[in-house]
Amino acid sequence: MASIAVFITDPNQSQERPNRERAALREEIGEASVRNEIVGTSTALRTVLSLVSKVAPTDTTVLVTGETGTGKELVARAIHRHSRRSSRAFVTVNCAAVPRDLIASELFGHEKGAFTGANQRRLGRFELAEGGTIFLDEVGELPAETQIALLRVLQEHEFERVGGTRSIKTNVRVIAATNCDLRAAIAAGAFRSDLFYRLSVFPIEIPSLRERREDIPVLVEYFIDRYSRKIGKNILGLGQKTLDLLQSYSWPGNIRELRNVVERSVIECETENFSVDESWLSRQPLATEPKNPLELPEKLAAQEKEMIEAALRESGGRVSGPSGAAAKLGIHRSTLQSKISSLKIDKYRFKTASTSDNS
Repeated sequence: MASIAVFITDPNQSQERPNRERAALREEIGEASVRNEIVGTSTALRTVLSLVSKVAPTDTTVLVTGETGTGKELVARAIHRHSRRSSRAFVTVNCAAVPRDLIASELFGHEKGAFTGANQRRLGRFELAEGGTIFLDEVGELPAETQIALLRVLQEHEFERVGGTRSIKTNVRVIAATNCDLRAAIAAGAFRSDLFYRLSVFPIEIPSLRERREDIPVLVEYFIDRYSRKIGKNILGLGQKTLDLLQSYSWPGNIRELRNVVERSVIECETENFSVDESWLSRQPLATEPKNPLELPEKLAAQEKEMIEAALRESGGRVSGPSGAAAKLGIHRSTLQSKISSLKIDKYRFKTASTSDNS
């Protein structure tokens, strides 16, 4: 008779193990489902996929960060697709592509006559995304007044159309993305710290392609198959020399640059063997230098002035007190008074009849 080992275990542990196994299985299924849409098997990417599978079923606000071209919108779409809101709209807004004086109207809509050219009421992206998800790409480019309006949406779940007086309730999940350092923008006075903390409830950082080089072969094969079928070519071979070339390149434009190089190569390929012109990869992009050494400080000063004026406008010109501009900006009254003076801001033009003269 074969011997049977008998282990006496704590009954609580015997219940805990199946629970852990079920939780692990759910996570594995979730990651596998997301992996069908995002190409790669590297450890760095698996970490991202795990986070996506965990946060997708919730309504939590997500901040996706990473270099340009890393696939931030693809991650946002995966979160939406695996959420309870998947049957509703996924609305994208590139905050850097909309003129600063029109972004509030783009997001929240406007009433007829709100400004010159507003000939009729227009629904904003938040209303179009009702019940679904809104993806705010390049959220760091939002002007000060729009940052305040977005903060209200995240805190109170309501907004007003431009030129409107009625509060509109909203049920929209917000996923934001940026390729800039928002903490540095906060330090420079260009981004609100309270908005940052509201947006980054669940941060996900997308690794650059340099950090996941082992994914390059599968990405290259994926793009070769995609574009060869699209244009009707039959490309079968991928030489080791070409693969070594692609894996040794730094890819400053990340997956977007890789995709473009593969598409161009497929178009120009005249044989069944895929190859890449090495000269396409040898030219590193030139660093963008300011046309004027004062350009960056002047831009930061302008953004700081805009943020202070927005806070003064919201507080009716009041500087101090719990509802004053200093409290809204999270700085001391004397600091704000100094900035108002140095930036030559006329605080009195924001005063209303109900504002105390002591402010």
